[in-house]
Amino acid sequence: MKVLVTGGVRSGKSRHAESLLAAAGAVAYVAPGPVSDDADWAERIAAHRAARPASWTTLETHDLATGLATEGPVIVDCLGTWLTALLDDHALWEASTGEATGLVRAELAKAIETLAARTADTVLVTNEVGLGVVPSHRSGRVFRDLLGLVNQELAAACDEVHLVIAGRVLTL
Repeated sequence: MKVLVTGGVRSGKSRHAESLLAAAGAVAYVAPGPVSDDADWAERIAAHRAARPASWTTLETHDLATGLATEGPVIVDCLGTWLTALLDDHALWEASTGEATGLVRAELAKAIETLAARTADTVLVTNEVGLGVVPSHRSGRVFRDLLGLVNQELAAACDEVHLVIAGRVLTL
């Protein structure tokens, strides 16, 4: 089973994604986001870790393909933070659209190749973008457009896509 779980911020995506692997025993939880010194962010991460089963391990990496190459069931939470880290690591927030898209497509191709080879259950969590206003800042538009691309490509590589809204799940 390969599932992409999408939805808005605080919609219940992570809780749903974790429930899909609750019976799996040992699970690798891939956290691909940027490191932050924000106290609220650190508190949120600590709460998420404390809620996970003791048999789950956490792998913090910005290399999505490496995270997906982990043995056994894997959950990646979340692709939006992975994209943020990728853009940060390569200083692409102000780069040309073509340069940013090229790097994202290259990294995505490696991740999709690894995902296709996986035989264990895999759940990817992402944020749904484009349902609201057009961002007024370039960085917001870059993020929205690139995450939309990431979501479409990974959705095509998965067996199912689940949309979570207000804690309710729709299988697309």
